[in-house]
Amino acid sequence: MNEAEGLRFRRLHRPRVITDELPEDRRKGSGSTYSGKVFQVTLLSLGGFLLLPLFVIVVILESPVQPEVFSMKEPPLMKGCWEPNLKLRKAQRLFEDQVLGPESIANIGDVLFSGTADGKIVKLVGRRIHTVTRLGKPPCGSRDEELNCGRPLGIRVGPNGTLIIADAYLGVYEVNPTTGETTRLVAGGQEVAGRKLSFINDVAVTQDGKKVYFTVSSSRWQRKDYLNLIMEATADGRVLEYDTVTRELSVIMENLRFPNGIQLLPDEESVLVAETTMARIRRVHVAGLNKGGMETFMDNLPGFPDNIRPSSTGGYWVAMSAVRPNPGFSMLDFLSQRPWIKKLLFKLFSHEVLNKFVTRYSLVAELHDGGVCTRSFHDPSGLVLAYISEVHEHDGSLYLGSFHSPYVGKLDLNDV
Repeated sequence: MNEAEGLRFRRLHRPRVITDELPEDRRKGSGSTYSGKVFQVTLLSLGGFLLLPLFVIVVILESPVQPEVFSMKEPPLMKGCWEPNLKLRKAQRLFEDQVLGPESIANIGDVLFSGTADGKIVKLVGRRIHTVTRLGKPPCGSRDEELNCGRPLGIRVGPNGTLIIADAYLGVYEVNPTTGETTRLVAGGQEVAGRKLSFINDVAVTQDGKKVYFTVSSSRWQRKDYLNLIMEATADGRVLEYDTVTRELSVIMENLRFPNGIQLLPDEESVLVAETTMARIRRVHVAGLNKGGMETFMDNLPGFPDNIRPSSTGGYWVAMSAVRPNPGFSMLDFLSQRPWIKKLLFKLFSHEVLNKFVTRYSLVAELHDGGVCTRSFHDPSGLVLAYISEVHEHDGSLYLGSFHSPYVGKLDLNDV
């Protein structure tokens, strides 16, 4: 064996000390691999635990709404008559925290009347509020209590000085504003031509008091579920006529998408009807040779119209409780082509949560024949007035009702 071979032999057979310790690099690699696997398993288990209920909600639970796909035109640019401004911020808040949800307003002389979210018909005099009557029975306050408590929405003054009231649940009433005496003209919830009066909304009455017209927003959903109705956007609404002489009830127009506010035209042969989810106003012929016909009065509004009331210049005030900003993003326009998202939203969130996504942008406008906008008043962030549902003009001022807010707004037209 030469010297080189001997060295190689000694290296191969060099004695080694065996211990429990591993080299530093091997310890790190083994520990990291084990911890990583534990972390991955834990993360996947936790993710599965959290996602399983969501999977059940999304796949197994049935959505309460069955939306239809419908198309809307691109919202008009907010310029010209629709140019944003801050004019509504000049308004006052009247009766703040004394009245909740005064949806509609009417006046006899300088006395204002409204219906409230707790089911009352109230008289607003000076700075005081007086209860005229209550249509339903307490308790009131929650969504589920509305059915018995009532929710007066539309209010008009009849030819003999009485008030004509549309209650979402209870029906159409005539109320003596002095004595509080109440007569029900039309019972809510009844079937007419095979469909229920589930959600009565607004009312109009002829000058002689012989005809009363009212909108029924849905035969499927009640007012407390109005978000369901908005999301479904089904053509389930109608306009009905009640003859106060013969006491006959008849359907004038059907297949409307969320018919809301209603206003008689001066000739009393047609009414304007706000078709809320379509962002348009329809003209429905209720008398004369064209009775039963309909055309569009104004299409593609920059907001979703609520009540319609006459203006002193011969036009009509329209309140829009939510807008379709352009430039900007309109959630309802976006969802109109995506019913699956609507279903998912109603599986995941309650009405209270969904309501928080409703914009506070306030917009009212004056429209004339042909749907021409002549002026509009805005409060882009709803700082002073929010959720405006009606504009009632009286003695040089606009009284602004709200289906949600705890006040009546007042805007002096001389200030704008």
